Amino acid sequence: MAAIEVRDARETDAGALVALWRELTTAGLPSRLPAPPSTAAAEVAVSKHLDDPFGRLLVVELDGDVHGMAYLRRTAVSPLHDDTTVTVEYLHVSDSARRHGLGKALIAEAVAWAEHESCAHLAVVAPAIAREANRFLARLGLGQAGVLRFANTLTVRRRLAAEHAPNLLALLSSRRSAFARRAQLGVISSPAEPESAGK
Repeated sequence: MAAIEVRDARETDAGALVALWRELTTAGLPSRLPAPPSTAAAEVAVSKHLDDPFGRLLVVELDGDVHGMAYLRRTAVSPLHDDTTVTVEYLHVSDSARRHGLGKALIAEAVAWAEHESCAHLAVVAPAIAREANRFLARLGLGQAGVLRFANTLTVRRRLAAEHAPNLLALLSSRRSAFARRAQLGVISSPAEPESAGK
């Protein structure tokens, strides 16, 4: 029987994670994900997750080799509720290791962490047109709650400007200046990273 192990990613997993990310961006689905990072950049990123109390970067091994990944984030379920949720992002299992239970193992770890952190809810991000992934998640009781859209901020700015809204460019410029002034005064911190559009 194949041996499956889910664990937190280590710096030595950087090469495997980059390969999995490359699969995510070339899987044949329309993707707006960033290009794969270098292995060195991935090593630095992985090291940051090791001490993050609100996030975990997981890998899943099949017979000792990394074949899947998922990123877990613990956040408020909404800006109006005290309840928290664990969100699973970038859930991916390599094609060569499908049908062995690796996806279920990653979701099981997410559920276990949610229960440990007293989170009553679990959310999973998956592309709307990824039929197999969405069927898999539906079988586990996860229903569609919305559609996440993702774009470069410059793209959105250009599209907004194309709409010819009165004084829109001036408004955007003033808001950017206001954010810069507030940041200099230490009023705001860096915004949270947006959820992915990928699995």
